[in-house]
Amino acid sequence: MSDVLISEFMDEAAVADLEKDCSVTFDATLVDDRARLLSSGTGVRALIVRNRTRVDRELLARFPDLRAVGRLGVGLDNIDVDACRESGITVLPATGGNTVSVAEYVLTGIFMLRRGAYLSTPRVLAGEWPRQALMGHETQGATLGLVGFGGIARDLARRAQCLGMQVMAHDPFVPADDAAWQTVERAERLATLLEKADAVSLHVPLSEGTRNLIDAEALATMKPGSLLINTARGGIVDERALAASLRDRHLGGAMLDVFEEEPLTADSVLSGVEGLIATPHIAGVTHESNERISWITVDNVRRALGGRA
Repeated sequence: MSDVLISEFMDEAAVADLEKDCSVTFDATLVDDRARLLSSGTGVRALIVRNRTRVDRELLARFPDLRAVGRLGVGLDNIDVDACRESGITVLPATGGNTVSVAEYVLTGIFMLRRGAYLSTPRVLAGEWPRQALMGHETQGATLGLVGFGGIARDLARRAQCLGMQVMAHDPFVPADDAAWQTVERAERLATLLEKADAVSLHVPLSEGTRNLIDAEALATMKPGSLLINTARGGIVDERALAASLRDRHLGGAMLDVFEEEPLTADSVLSGVEGLIATPHIAGVTHESNERISWITVDNVRRALGGRA
């Protein structure tokens, strides 16, 4: 019987430190074995997960002693927060731990997609020399549009401005008098941002209000040749509409790190679409961010269980 159960990968040094105060079971294979996970709940006071372990009412019923859920990241759509609250269970995201990783990922995507040349390796090695076709665009002077203006988006805005980009953002939940708007243009309407931005980066949670937020109509509103980057959550972008926009060459490119169904199936509507960079939900995962997030989570769980700070 363990005080803490960890169902997905995390930094081993952080786990070892937590073991100084708690009995810990660290088994990253549990995320793929739901039955075994559910049978392991007795006596567990804290559960540590990433984004694949579903913390729902079924699981909570099998973890009667649970007091805290440590989230190795910030998105909470795999955790039934209301059910946890009703049961007196504290949910502890690792706020800020992957900010740098996501911001760098988005900027890298903008550079790659605006310039175009970085995706030419197969053609060049095959003997082609498409210099004119791959001329591309500079990023300095381009406008970055941020949908959602929380911590990651604000850090990304600062970095983009250092590179000479203009930045605007749309977030109806950030008051108009927030000091953050002093350096970033505030778009009251999403359509205004989509019309003006050369690259749009999504930073909102998946909810009923954001599901298919970027649909066919929104994509048609975007500037011809502009870019779309989604590191937030699958389901915010209508993937079928995005595929059509890329095939019609309305958008200049897209980079998706998250998808409505993960992993993708062989018959995905995105298969074979040119101008798309797809990665496996890894924008926020680097060696450095994994270490930061792990230590933040260990400290959060230790405090929740009444251990040393």
